[in-house]
Amino acid sequence: MPNILVRDLTPETVKHLKARAHRNGRSMQAELKNILESAARAESLEAAVLSARIRRMLSGAAHSDSTELTGA
Repeated sequence: MPNILVRDLTPETVKHLKARAHRNGRSMQAELKNILESAARAESLEAAVLSARIRRMLSGAAHSDSTELTGA
């Protein structure tokens, strides 16, 4: 599994992350992994929701053939 190194966090940020990890009963590494995985899932979900919304908006509309635009 790949590793990630994050440099130059402020001491205040590290303090907040340690406190969050402690509150959640996790190590700092486990907490950071959870944060990153949650953020990645959320972004994927947002993209899927947006795609579904666009499909609904375009549903039933007449669309031109894209080859007409390219001149192919």
